[in-house]
Amino acid sequence: MKNKFLSLLALLCIINLSACAEPQQNIYSLAASELSVATFAGGCFWCVESDFEKATGVYQVISGFSGGHIIDPNYKQVSAGKTGHVEAVQVYYDAKVISYHDLLQVFWRQIDPTDNEGQFVDRGKHYRPVIFFHNNEQQQQAKLSRQELQDSGRFDNPLLTEITAFTTFYAAEDYHQDYYKKNPIRYKYYRYNSGRDQYLTKTWGEDLHFSTNTEEKYNKPSEQVLRKNLTTLQYQVTQHEATEQAFKNTFWDEKRKGIYVDIVSGEPLFSSQDKFKSGTGWPSFTKPLEARHIIEKTDYYLLYPRTEIRSKYADSHLGHVFNDGPKPTGLRYCINSAALRFIAVEDLQAAGYEEYLKYFTPAF
Repeated sequence: MKNKFLSLLALLCIINLSACAEPQQNIYSLAASELSVATFAGGCFWCVESDFEKATGVYQVISGFSGGHIIDPNYKQVSAGKTGHVEAVQVYYDAKVISYHDLLQVFWRQIDPTDNEGQFVDRGKHYRPVIFFHNNEQQQQAKLSRQELQDSGRFDNPLLTEITAFTTFYAAEDYHQDYYKKNPIRYKYYRYNSGRDQYLTKTWGEDLHFSTNTEEKYNKPSEQVLRKNLTTLQYQVTQHEATEQAFKNTFWDEKRKGIYVDIVSGEPLFSSQDKFKSGTGWPSFTKPLEARHIIEKTDYYLLYPRTEIRSKYADSHLGHVFNDGPKPTGLRYCINSAALRFIAVEDLQAAGYEEYLKYFTPAF
């Protein structure tokens, strides 16, 4: 489909449509340990590459193909729709600057997640949207992010974007890399006529451009402030991985509607909407309210490995997550009350968390 647009443009234009290519940074100039990688498919890789490269913390984006059954396919083979590949991009990013959760937010804002038969004007399975996860953490975050988007009510139809394990990625031909820079007029002509931007503007409105600037308000106070503001139990739980007593803690049987934030930093962590009675004597949730505020680590305090849950900005010990929870996630986030502060729905706006009012009905 892209070729048809470009052929038409060639008849309409008499100017040279090629621009000088800007030199692309070499990802290998950084130590491999400094970069993380994510792989996404969202229709035309020219557009997906362009949008990801605008995100702060993204170092390089490569256009290519993923998910197919032949080795090293070329563009012509993939566009014929018989190799099993999709047009995809690999995103090299600094996780200290932008999280995988935030990359997912950028991704959702450039696709139609309800269409698995193509994207916008480009039709065919090789243009369908896919999230290729590289590890279990990416898989979990992708599933939670998709469910949060589905629950938001922004889309009338179900989200059909696939989440599947990454296997291989093949870079596309050189002329596809940084196409939006090398051929700006052709690119803009194609993109406008694809209907992508019109759909995204209508769907997202003022929320189209995702920003992480609000995260700066969450931080860990000094040791002196922690000891002054926290109770002995709160300090021991959050700073030294202690565990409070079951059935003798503040929120194990809390039934009010509201959200739970980190007692140290105030970063939003869980919602009463996802709280369930687990019978363990500790607050239990099926998923986080904000997956980007949750860090998973493996601990061996009981001699066998468990998945510890910590907050991202305060690095507070929260509890553990287990695979024995109810549907739809099958997870049980078992959290210490001492690590949490509860904010009731009616207090959200006054406490500065008004953005979470939308998760509760009726709205206040």
